[in-house]
Amino acid sequence: MINTAEIEQARDLLVETPERPASSLGALGAAFLAASAAVLLAGVMVLGPGFAIKDPVYQGQFEN
Repeated sequence: MINTAEIEQARDLLVETPERPASSLGALGAAFLAASAAVLLAGVMVLGPGFAIKDPVYQGQFEN
């Protein structure tokens, strides 16, 4: 029938999490993302709400 020892062993394998050494790479990536967002927001504040980039006028592929 059902072997409870094997079920318990499988549960222990599923629940157990392997230990990994701490890495500062994740914190460095989060700091980079936050700094990038801060620089972009500062650029938006400096340019102001009235700033707009106008689309260039299409002049065609060939010169006439």
